[in-house]
Amino acid sequence: MFTGIIEEIGTVKQVQNSTAACILTVSAKAVLSDVHIGDSIAVNGTCLTVCWTDGSSFSADVMPETMRRTNLGRLYPGSKVNLERAMPANGRLGGHIVSGHIDGTGTIKKLQREENAVWVTVSADASLLRYIIEKGSVAIDGISLTVARVTRQDFSVSVIPHTAQETTLLSRSPGDAVNLECDIIAKYTEKLLCPQQQSNISAEFLSQHGFL
Repeated sequence: MFTGIIEEIGTVKQVQNSTAACILTVSAKAVLSDVHIGDSIAVNGTCLTVCWTDGSSFSADVMPETMRRTNLGRLYPGSKVNLERAMPANGRLGGHIVSGHIDGTGTIKKLQREENAVWVTVSADASLLRYIIEKGSVAIDGISLTVARVTRQDFSVSVIPHTAQETTLLSRSPGDAVNLECDIIAKYTEKLLCPQQQSNISAEFLSQHGFL
């Protein structure tokens, strides 16, 4: 589990592509201070497993499903990425509960400055927007952010200077794809409240079998 509080910005060192997957190598410092093979590191919000490290960089396998769901397939050597280690059991939940399992991508629509903040508007599919509510939480490229506005086509967040300095978000341009992870609580709530299968029991059925 992660919190959406980015620890550092890493740099993609190498991308070894196959037909529909890749091995991603990222240069980093802070997140590698106590890393072990098998540890989880979120790269642009995507939970990846460390399979190799030399202390200054790490590699992770990216499977086809992850390539389809995220923007990792668009990375190239020199790309900047947001990095976060999995939260320790005694850590602070400074952002919100982030699983590192990306729901899909959105597209940067507009960036607009307002005093010390920058509004970032992201367009997304209706299947994602259904879980995004005003003043709720969303992870954009792994960054825990508060939703400020929502429409039927997009949503907006307001980015403070600290977030701007410590993440890659404001280096994005209109048209860029960003990873989105919706609030996990909303997804579980929907799953529990929706019936798993349609019931064949009706008033007519009950009447026919003597219950009414």
